Amino acid sequence: MSSFNPQDLITRAFIRLRQSGFQLGVGELLAARQAVEGGFGETPEELAETLKILWCHSPSEQTQFDPIWESLPVNLNPKLPEKNPGQESKPEKHQQQEEKPQEKPSPPPSQETGTEIKSELELASLPIRAPFTPAETEDISTLQAYYPISRRSMIYSWRYLRRPVGDGPLNVLDVDATIEQTTRQGFYLAPVYRRQERNNAHLLLLLDQNGSMNPFHRFTRDLVETALYESSLQPEKVDVFYFHNVPAASVYKDLYLTEPIALQRVLAACDNQTSILIVSDAGAARGYRELKRIQATTSCLFKLNQYTSLIAWLNPMPEERWIGSSAEIIANLVPMYQMDNNGLSNAIDIVRGQPLQHLHSPLS
Repeated sequence: MSSFNPQDLITRAFIRLRQSGFQLGVGELLAARQAVEGGFGETPEELAETLKILWCHSPSEQTQFDPIWESLPVNLNPKLPEKNPGQESKPEKHQQQEEKPQEKPSPPPSQETGTEIKSELELASLPIRAPFTPAETEDISTLQAYYPISRRSMIYSWRYLRRPVGDGPLNVLDVDATIEQTTRQGFYLAPVYRRQERNNAHLLLLLDQNGSMNPFHRFTRDLVETALYESSLQPEKVDVFYFHNVPAASVYKDLYLTEPIALQRVLAACDNQTSILIVSDAGAARGYRELKRIQATTSCLFKLNQYTSLIAWLNPMPEERWIGSSAEIIANLVPMYQMDNNGLSNAIDIVRGQPLQHLHSPLS
C-alpha cells in the first residue's frame, strides 16, 4: 500500500523550490495547504498541477518545476525490501549446494539448479527504476496550455482604462492647435500649449478569496499589482477589497479576510464615474447552483447599480463551465467575461463606459 501525504509533500516541494530560486513565501505555502483542504490535489498528479498553478509565475518556472517535482519522493510502492531476502538467502543456497555433493555424487542436477538460482538472483539484484509514463507529459503540456492570462497582458489592458483630466501646468505642446492657429492667422506667432493631463479614473476591485478561488489567487494578485503599480491609474484611485463567495454587507481590506469594512462605507466614496470590476467564479468551479448565493449576489449588484453602471465581472472559469451553476444566472444580471485576454479587454471596455452589447456565447 502506498501512503500519499499531500501536506508533507507540499512542504518538501516548497523547500526545494525556494532553494532553486523560486520567489515563494508563507502566503504561497498557506494557499497550497488551503487548496488541498478545499479538495484539490487528491493525487500526486493533481497536486503537481495545483502547485504549478499557484507557485509558477512564468512558463520558465513551469519548466523548472517538472524535474524538481520528479526528484521528490512521492511515496511509490517501495520494492527495495524485496531484494534483501533474496540477497540474504544467496549464501544459504550456496551452502546447500556445497552440502549436496558430499551426500550424493550427482553433479549434473546440482549444477543446473545452481545456474537457475544464480540467474534468478542476478535478475533480482538489478536496480529497479520506475518507467517513464508519457501520460504525465501530456498532462503537463495541457496545464501549460491553460494559462488564463499573463501579467504582461494585464499591464497592456489596463492602459485603456483612462479618464484624462487636464489639471496640470500649461506646458504640453498642442501641435494640432498650433497648426490651426497658424493657418487661421496666416503666419506663425507662437506655439499653443495645453495643460498636463492625469488619469482620473477610479477603479474599485472586489475579489473573491479562498475556497474554490484558491487556485486562482496568483492571477488575482497579478491583477491587483498591475492595476496599482504598472498601469496609468493613480494608486490612490485604485481601491481593492476582498470577500468570500458573495460581497455581502461587509467586505475585507486584506486578502486574509481579517479586517472587515462595511460595503456601504466603501460605496460612499464612489460616484457614477467609478469603475467596478468583480472577480469571482460565481460557483462555476464546483458547478453549484445555490438560490441563496444568487439572491445575495443580486442584492449586492442592486446596491452597486445605485452608484454606478460601470460594472463588469471577471470569471476565472471557462465559459462552458458556467452552464448549470450560479454563474449562468448571474451572467444575465451583469456583464460577465472569462478571465483571458479578450475577457479582460471586454470587461475594461464596460467599466470605462464604452457601449458594447453584452454577449456571452455559450449562454446566448
